[in-house]
Amino acid sequence: MEIIVRAWEERDIPDMVRIWNEVVEEGIAFPQEELLTIQSGTEFFASQTYNGVAADQETGRVLGLYILHPNNVGRCGHICNASYAVSGGSRGLHIGEKLVLDCLSQGRVHGYRVLQFNAVVASNVHARHLYERLGFVQLGTIPGGFRMKDGHYEDICPYYHEL
Repeated sequence: MEIIVRAWEERDIPDMVRIWNEVVEEGIAFPQEELLTIQSGTEFFASQTYNGVAADQETGRVLGLYILHPNNVGRCGHICNASYAVSGGSRGLHIGEKLVLDCLSQGRVHGYRVLQFNAVVASNVHARHLYERLGFVQLGTIPGGFRMKDGHYEDICPYYHEL
């Protein structure tokens, strides 16, 4: 299987919504609690600066995605933020790395100077190791900053990468 990262297309929305909702339902990485519908997902993805999808080049099936958007406004509008989602059955195939590398490139293309992650859950060690290997810098730790699906609180670790 050859996995490529490309710009999203409208035909990708059902897969994007399915994958996004899978991560939201897990309740251990995304702050969102409400699931997307096809309609709300179409609006949500269309509102982003850029969406990338990781797809199997042979079948076209979307296996993961990312969203890229401003982290703030005005004098801080040059800082972007991103979220990544990989379908459960496709984890371990280094799709996350492909998505992050493409996102760094697209951040530059869209005029951003810094990519910042506000809330990486401390127990998300696979993501944290990937970010650190790719040159992201941890800014500190926010104690109890994330409420897990089961109701307990975990620390979050903000990260940034200069573009």
